[in-house]
Amino acid sequence: MKTKFLSLFVIYFLAISAFSQSNLNTYKYVIVPAKYDFLKEKDQYQLNSLTVFLFNKYGFEALVEGTNYPEDLIKNRCLALKSNLNKDSSMFKTKLIIELKNCNDQIVFTSATGESREKEYDKAYNQALRDAFNSIEALNYLYQPLANQTVAAVEQETKTDTGLTNEIEQLREEIQNLKKEKELVNTEKIEPVITPVAKEVVNETKVEKVETKVKDATSDVLYAQAIENGFQLVDSSPKVVYRIRKTSIVDVYLVEGKNATVYKRGADWILEYYENNVLKQDVLNIKF
Repeated sequence: MKTKFLSLFVIYFLAISAFSQSNLNTYKYVIVPAKYDFLKEKDQYQLNSLTVFLFNKYGFEALVEGTNYPEDLIKNRCLALKSNLNKDSSMFKTKLIIELKNCNDQIVFTSATGESREKEYDKAYNQALRDAFNSIEALNYLYQPLANQTVAAVEQETKTDTGLTNEIEQLREEIQNLKKEKELVNTEKIEPVITPVAKEVVNETKVEKVETKVKDATSDVLYAQAIENGFQLVDSSPKVVYRIRKTSIVDVYLVEGKNATVYKRGADWILEYYENNVLKQDVLNIKF
């Protein structure tokens, strides 16, 4: 009786294993969380990294949750299983169970309990996880995509290609229409637009007569005495008549205290200024 019961149990276990294996083979990826709920930190004791390593070791393509996913997984999230670890520890043992869920959050696989009697957490978690992964190893996983997944992928690629082709054709039509419009504009006769030009009115400006006064050559002699940045012009009294300052132009001076200039024209020195809007020029007899 015991032998018969044991045989039935073995057959049942093998059937469940075969079903799980065929079930899991249709999933291409396993997504591993960056942090387990029973730990305080991300990848504490490097348990998450070890989980990724062991899934890859036994044929799966493991990805850390939140990282850049492959294009086919982005298009179809049901290609991946979500893994988790459940802790079921006692006073003397650390126990871990691997759990896999599909995209509908349904549990599709639960491993045997991995155990460790180590007292240090890092060693205990490492050992218990490796022990639990014996159930994953026994699956002999090999990715075998379902027929409808392949068809869906082909359809998606076809849609993408078709959409791209349509965009290209639409762009070509727009370019052709632009060319036709340009040719039409070039062939049309464009009438010249004549804009009447207003007659420019020139305001006549009254030009005041320039009065030039020549001072007596003997009585109005001014003697130039050098001062800082110019000269002072002194008469025979002696009295300072003008103070003139140098400019950046040779033989052109500014008269201090008056809106006037002194400059040389030929052999003469000219004092030029405005009086009642009349430009006046006095010829000065300056001796330098």
